Amino acid sequence: MADLSSAKHTPLFTLHEELGGSLVDFAGYALPVRYPAGIMAEHVHCREAAALFDVSHMGQAMLEGPDHETTAKALEALTPSAFTKLKPGRMRYSVLLNQDGGIIDDFIVTRPEDPALDGRLMLVVNGACKEKDYAFLEANLPAGIKLTRFDDKALIALQGPKAIDALARHSTKADSLTFMSQTQDRIGDIAIGLSRCGYTGEDGFELSCAAKDADALARLLLAEPEVEPAGLGARDSLRLESGLCLYGHDLDDSIDPAEADLGWAIQKSRREDKAFPGSDRILSGLENGPHRIRIGLRLAGKAPAREGATITDLNGNDIGIVTSGGFAPSLKTPIAMGYVTPSFAAPGTKLNLIVRNKALEAEVAAMPFVPQRYVRKS
Repeated sequence: MADLSSAKHTPLFTLHEELGGSLVDFAGYALPVRYPAGIMAEHVHCREAAALFDVSHMGQAMLEGPDHETTAKALEALTPSAFTKLKPGRMRYSVLLNQDGGIIDDFIVTRPEDPALDGRLMLVVNGACKEKDYAFLEANLPAGIKLTRFDDKALIALQGPKAIDALARHSTKADSLTFMSQTQDRIGDIAIGLSRCGYTGEDGFELSCAAKDADALARLLLAEPEVEPAGLGARDSLRLESGLCLYGHDLDDSIDPAEADLGWAIQKSRREDKAFPGSDRILSGLENGPHRIRIGLRLAGKAPAREGATITDLNGNDIGIVTSGGFAPSLKTPIAMGYVTPSFAAPGTKLNLIVRNKALEAEVAAMPFVPQRYVRKS
């Protein structure tokens, strides 16, 4: 049994115990890796209906300045993404960069839709990185830009094609949102920040609320016929099938956005102004090709390759490393992500993954492995 004596509790801890969750220490928090149904069933249910995840370990914070442009430019100085023209109510994925262009963390930035909140940007950062991220921001933001942490908030992810069916019975605004948009709403007496986004490749929502309201909100959603609880195991297999990075595995402070195949997070205006850390390295990688590149891998057999497995060419030469790997329930086969030299990155390239000194046959595969089903603007 996992030692959770030093792990923090999220506002849903009692609910996890009540539902029979198998709790582990993740990012310093006691979180369920699975419930009695098991990871496979939770994964499939999310793809077919709706799954509820506790993601309250994530860091929620706010940057506040005198006006939107000032706050946006302050954040742009630390990232390769554009925020000055981000429209109210819209969200953007980005990365914090060190001076060499390496990724300190990936995170989500939201511009509130309420004009009264002009000058504020809302942030959601990874739970394992939030203390580091907050320290970095406070050390590098200019005078006049304030960082406020929301440690008293919870975050619940409702993911899957039927998430909208369950949520629409309680929210009048959910159906009007499109992927990467956000609004303020109320479910009964509970005030929520409602975002149409997620980490599974499915349509879905994230609901931010006061910690004191989280248990009631989660129970309300779990009472809907489409919704079942899901843990960290399913969350990981879902994001892997969707080709989404996990910080500390597929991303770290030695990897830049070009290597991580995140060029889409660098808007044209930022490529032109070149005013972000490590711009020479990153833009050279985008224009001329990086020294290594993130790829998807589909294994030929049934045995999975986990993080740390060596990737070789068919002659046995080391060409890279696996950063995430596991079984894909939707495909009924093992898959992985990793980094290789670009000459081996083309889909269809045959490679070997070394697991317990045995070469497992694999093939480079286009990502996402499973089609993403986000609800975008028509």
